[in-house]
Amino acid sequence: MEYISPEGLRLDGRRPMEMRQLRAQIGTVSKADGSAVFEMGNTKVLAAVYGPREVQNRSQQMNDQVLVHCQYSMANFSTGDRKRKPRGDRRSTEISLVIRQTMEACIMRHLMPRSQIDIYVQVLQADGGTRSACINAATLALADAGIPMCDLVTSCSSGYLNSTPLLDLNYVEDSAGGPDVTVGLLPKLDKVTLLQMDAKLPIDIFENVMQLAVEGCKAVANYIREILQENTKKLEYRRGQ
Repeated sequence: MEYISPEGLRLDGRRPMEMRQLRAQIGTVSKADGSAVFEMGNTKVLAAVYGPREVQNRSQQMNDQVLVHCQYSMANFSTGDRKRKPRGDRRSTEISLVIRQTMEACIMRHLMPRSQIDIYVQVLQADGGTRSACINAATLALADAGIPMCDLVTSCSSGYLNSTPLLDLNYVEDSAGGPDVTVGLLPKLDKVTLLQMDAKLPIDIFENVMQLAVEGCKAVANYIREILQENTKKLEYRRGQ
């Protein structure tokens, strides 16, 4: 199957180095300390953050830093596949761990000892890049909750199909079986916190695909900063009234 047309366009009309449209909304769950919905094209994720609060299981309490819990799930209606996925299945457990470790890299954990932060992410609509969308939603929700962070952590994927590096894969491209790379980045610190790859690539091609994902992360970071600035202006306006 040809994923790039002779005109250089992908199946959804994008150029190879073009991201899908980003959309985000803060404060979507009223009972949470921080929450956000983040969309990358047709992929839509809800994140909610609770804490810092008292550690529920005292045996897990850490005296020098905060305990971070993360739970990932997919809504049964998020894909065209109607099979019920059991909660706590292997894939969900693995993605929960990936998100938690990525978030721990940006949270200033030493400032909140003997406490706990719970991060819940749910995929409402899946069309490729769900892992990246979950990380971006969680970052916005943490910022909304006022959790101190050394930098925003953002994520984006890229792949290699029809001998062409592609940015921000959708489901059809993701399912094509070609190599794809998911990157998590602290953009101001220029530090990679996540790198996952599911197939081998020659080193020169890998560097191009990886760099493309890093540029995608930086674009997401710029967008998230804009959303946070807009939200701050709205809060200032409400206080001024």
